[in-house]
Amino acid sequence: MRDLAIIGIGQIPVGEHWTSGLRTLAAEAIYLALEDAGIEQVDALYVGNAYGSSYSSQTQLGALIADHAGLANIEAFTVEAAEASGGAAIRTAYLAVASGAIETALVLGVEKSTDTLASARVEARSVSLDADYEAAHGATLTAMAAMLMRRYMHEYNLDLNAFEGFSINAHANGNRNQNAMFKNLIKPGRFASAPMISEPINLFDNAPDADGAAAIVITSLDRAVDMVPMPVRLTASAVATDTLALADRSDPLYLKASNISAHKAFAKAGVTKDAVDLFELHDAFTILTALTLEAITFANRGEGWKLAQPSVIGLNGSLPISTFGGLKARGNPGGATGVYQAVEACLQLRGQAGSNQVPNAKVALIQNLGGLGSTAVSHILQI
Repeated sequence: MRDLAIIGIGQIPVGEHWTSGLRTLAAEAIYLALEDAGIEQVDALYVGNAYGSSYSSQTQLGALIADHAGLANIEAFTVEAAEASGGAAIRTAYLAVASGAIETALVLGVEKSTDTLASARVEARSVSLDADYEAAHGATLTAMAAMLMRRYMHEYNLDLNAFEGFSINAHANGNRNQNAMFKNLIKPGRFASAPMISEPINLFDNAPDADGAAAIVITSLDRAVDMVPMPVRLTASAVATDTLALADRSDPLYLKASNISAHKAFAKAGVTKDAVDLFELHDAFTILTALTLEAITFANRGEGWKLAQPSVIGLNGSLPISTFGGLKARGNPGGATGVYQAVEACLQLRGQAGSNQVPNAKVALIQNLGGLGSTAVSHILQI
């Protein structure tokens, strides 16, 4: 297996792109990544997309986007793992390039949620739940996350204020990110008073659905060092799964797939969790943040919420998270999320994060979740 590096990155602002279609958003991110890499062509395009068929009535995104971006006739197809689709597409490129089957791959994450409105959008996202035993009975991702949060609060005798530090941190970082959907700050004490969406999850807890596209270019490290001045090494990739339905889990408050994929990645990269300088996690809901930190053993069971303080998760903390706002403030671009995480981690490791910079960042962990931890894709990036 060859050592790999990321040589190009590109992203467009996350938000409501009413005047642009899915293929247009995708091409914009691709052009930025290719320009950053200093190349015009790649051997393969792997597209991370979760809801193209339900949001945009479009499949075969590989062929559609490759043609529209001027990359016609290359290997191109879509990788789907619900909201973990972006991370799964990176995993696909990792395997293809590491094996030598592909020299240079472009990974694109793209989602166009504003093609669908209101209740239709909620229904469209519910395809990532268990269709027979959850979605058919009216369950939604937010409602299922609310059940997890309520159980966690009951088990550990907590109120909503325990989680507010995660959202405060995300919005503080999003405020500095020109590509973030929400740049507003959340004042201490305001989190628990926000309007409820699915109790106890409220407006300040739920990451907003958004349009977005981000891209990275991956090649072998041997080639990368001659192509760009600062390649970012992609030293590990791992995927794990758990049950799709929450009711089938023996312990719903333990994200088993998150634990397995992260620790496989640590072993592959030859690092420990203590070496991580920043962690881009899947903070679609603050309960997922707390449970992820516990699953990977950054915190003990029932104590993930205790890390929600600037001295730990802030840009100058011991474990910075959501450094560009995460899903909560940057916005939740569905299947593109994992690629945005990779772009943001690269900016940190290159020292190009501007006012969002984590000091002396050398090792980044990114983890992209599908559903409520049914799929977990972890990557380690190093400089």
